[in-house]
Amino acid sequence: QVQLVESGGGLVQAGGSLRLSCAASGRIFSWYVMGWFRQAPGKEREFVAAISRIGGITNYADSVKGRFTISRDNAKNTVDLQMNSLKPADTAVYYCAADYHRTPATMTHPEGMDLWGEGTLVTVSS
Repeated sequence: QVQLVESGGGLVQAGGSLRLSCAASGRIFSWYVMGWFRQAPGKEREFVAAISRIGGITNYADSVKGRFTISRDNAKNTVDLQMNSLKPADTAVYYCAADYHRTPATMTHPEGMDLWGEGTLVTVSS
């Protein structure tokens, strides 16, 4: 079983950058497609980005394309989300997710995800 722990959240001004990291325990991290989701207050959890098992295929929500980059290091059991040009609308709790059966293209729906982290808060001030 893989457990996920996010880190790197915090307060940043609009236009700034943050790098989130998700550390996974367990020896089978590379079997999972990994993703990031976010949930703003009063809103549903939404897809942000996903990456394939080896890292060659990525998928992004339209709202973050060109600003966010997802990457993974299977040797270190980590998946990162580099967030640039942050906007107040990016304020949310960011969750790391893992799924054994999906692809980056089908990681867009949070329902039925195999694994979730507990989340890390990102606040972007205007």
